[in-house]
Amino acid sequence: MKAEKQPAQWPFKFAIFACIQFLVLTVIAMLAYPGGSISGSPTSRYSFFSNFFSELGMTVTRSGERNTASMVLFVTALTLAGAGLIVFFVAMPQFFRQKRAVFALSWLGSAFGVVSGAAYIGVAFTPADLLRNLHTDFVLAAFRSFLVVVAVYALVIFLNPRFPNGYAAVYLTFALLLAGYIWLLTQGPDLETERGLVIQATGQKLIVYAAIVCTWIQSRGALRLNQ
Repeated sequence: MKAEKQPAQWPFKFAIFACIQFLVLTVIAMLAYPGGSISGSPTSRYSFFSNFFSELGMTVTRSGERNTASMVLFVTALTLAGAGLIVFFVAMPQFFRQKRAVFALSWLGSAFGVVSGAAYIGVAFTPADLLRNLHTDFVLAAFRSFLVVVAVYALVIFLNPRFPNGYAAVYLTFALLLAGYIWLLTQGPDLETERGLVIQATGQKLIVYAAIVCTWIQSRGALRLNQ
């Protein structure tokens, strides 16, 4: 009997690299950010609690200063992160060939994963100060499609004995966090209040870092199962 072909490892290694580079480059972009925030208060640096990731990608800050260094770093970081999601989810269905229905379900989830990754790349290339409406559309598309894919893959993993259910639990936990954030993003407090700004900006950081952790855990798990 012909041995089953093992899934390629490079997509998962690239996804791990994409997670790490996003953290590193966005931290550097924050340090290079010349200041300015939605609140209008004069600032000379990036604030974790009152600036959004999208502000790193603006061509000009809210205080009117050129933002070239931070913008280049942010665009690079988010483009690679989006590409990492795409290759990760294109590679994942290879683990679920044993059952036709589960295999088809995994590809359905991966289709939304590709949409999410492409939308993140769209976010990177639509600066919020120049293309705000399109930028916002890409943000919503990225998060909503990501919610679908993690929910689908939680089910796919539960239905496949090869994958430990702990990885499904990670997806479910992140899905709950992401659903809460989407509610916050669309129904949460207004940015025009100081409290609302802090809640929205902090919530964005937490969900982005949760997404990084989730993707890193799943990529490491795929590599372990592929050894």
